[in-house]
Amino acid sequence: MTDKSLAIDAWEALFRAQVSVLRQLNAEFPSSEISFTEYDVLLNLSRAPERRMRIRDLIPHLLLSQPSVSRLIDRLAARGLVEKLPDENDARGTIVALTSDGWELFKRVAVVHADSIARRVGGALTPDELEQLAALCRRLRG
Repeated sequence: MTDKSLAIDAWEALFRAQVSVLRQLNAEFPSSEISFTEYDVLLNLSRAPERRMRIRDLIPHLLLSQPSVSRLIDRLAARGLVEKLPDENDARGTIVALTSDGWELFKRVAVVHADSIARRVGGALTPDELEQLAALCRRLRG
């Protein structure tokens, strides 16, 4: 195989594995209170300093367009899971902060979701393979 065909084969394997695992995790997602996409927003906010981020800094972490993220944030805010705050450093910016209700919901769902990930991903690979996979994915991202 040429380097080009090896790269194409690796990409296809990675892409199909990702789609398969995401479908399985979506099917097993543990909550009727929150969608997989909403969970992703709460996950990113939970990892941010003080559990808050500017919307423009959140967008690159999500698989949605800017208008879709804005609508999603509005829905989460209406449910009291996040709050939108003015950015004190930039009057044009908006900060999204995880509320205590959002944090509690995230923690409840995350525990069950983590078990599903451990079964689907961890059950298929050895600890060494998981470390290799994480390292390779970080290199591809970066």
